[in-house]
Amino acid sequence: MDAREKPLGRKAYFKIPHLPGSRTGKADRVAPEELVRRCTALARDGEEVIVQEKLDGSCVAIAKVKGEVIALGREGVRASESLNPGRQKFARWVEGEAAMLGGLLKEGEWLVGKWLALAHSTRYLLTHVPFVAFDLFSGGAQLSIDLLKQRVGGKLPLPNLIHRGGPISVEAALALLGSHGAHGAVDPVEGAVWRLERAGEVRSMAKVVRLEKVDGVLLPENSGLPAVWNA
Repeated sequence: MDAREKPLGRKAYFKIPHLPGSRTGKADRVAPEELVRRCTALARDGEEVIVQEKLDGSCVAIAKVKGEVIALGREGVRASESLNPGRQKFARWVEGEAAMLGGLLKEGEWLVGKWLALAHSTRYLLTHVPFVAFDLFSGGAQLSIDLLKQRVGGKLPLPNLIHRGGPISVEAALALLGSHGAHGAVDPVEGAVWRLERAGEVRSMAKVVRLEKVDGVLLPENSGLPAVWNA
C-alpha cells in the first residue's frame, strides 16, 4: 500500500471503463451494457453525450490545498516526489505557473488533465502548453464540461471536442476524430472519451483506446532509448 502523503486525502482521478472495440489491459474495466447503450445508441431523457479526443500522456492534477497550489499524479501523491522525469517537469511547470493556476482554483478544488511533455506512445507537435485540462472537481464533485470551460477556457487548453448531442457510435466518433486529432499528434491518436451529462451534472464516462496502441512504447524504460520530449 502506498503510504506517501495524499494532500487531497484521496486519489485525484478514477479509471474510466472501456466501450466495446477498445483495447483493454488486465487492470481495465469494461463498461456495462446499459452505459454502452446510453453512450452509443439510446441516452436517458435529458442526457447529453459529449465526446472528446483522448490524449496520450500522464494523468495529473493541480490542487489548491490550504492556499498552496500543488502538482499531483493521478494517484494523489505530489508529482515532485515521483521518479518519473515527466512528472518532475510537471511539478516544476506548476510551480512556475502557480499564480495563474491558483487564480483558477478555489480552496479544496482540483483540476485534472493530461501532461504531454514526455511522449508515452504518441508524439505531439504541440501548439499549446503541454497540460490539457479535462476535468474540474469542487467539493469533491466532478463539474460539467461547461463549468470547466467557463473556469479555464482561454487560459488552458481543453481536449478537442468531437461530438456533442445525442448518442454516437464508436465508429462514427472515431471517423469524426480522424487519425491525428487536433492537438498535433504525429502518431495515430489514442482514442476518445464519452461524457454523459444531464442538467449540468456528470452522470458517467466511458472511453475507447485504439486496438493498436502499446502503452508507454516510447518511454526509456520500455524502449531502451533516450526519452522523447514533446515540450
